[in-house]
Amino acid sequence: MVTENRTLRVLIAKPGLDGHDRGAKVVARALRDAGMEVIYTGIRQTPEMIAEAALQEDVDVVGLSILSGAHLELFPRVIAELEKRGVTDVLLFCGGIIPEGDIPAIQQMGFKGVFGPGTDTNDIIAFLRENVTEKQ
Repeated sequence: MVTENRTLRVLIAKPGLDGHDRGAKVVARALRDAGMEVIYTGIRQTPEMIAEAALQEDVDVVGLSILSGAHLELFPRVIAELEKRGVTDVLLFCGGIIPEGDIPAIQQMGFKGVFGPGTDTNDIIAFLRENVTEKQ
């Protein structure tokens, strides 16, 4: 768990061609209002763009929002790009339209939290605070 006196830095990203970002913006605002520093990349981000932003911003958390159904293709590509850049000490979480049957595969990729539509933002905030560890 991260120390109480350090502000968490969270990257929220929308991979792929999904153009709907209301949910990502709601989560970003809730995290910001909870005292976290939030970097929102905007829509239509490539895995390379997301990984580069995570590296440049030195984030503690990367959250991906997806509604397009391309999560099983895009999420591994984002992880590969993060690894290429040595960004391996971040907490990964995701949200959006993700079928229940895909959740085990996503968790096996390394996503510690998977949040669907209607998730209370307080649950996401609590999850991040409980699961972020000190960077090495």
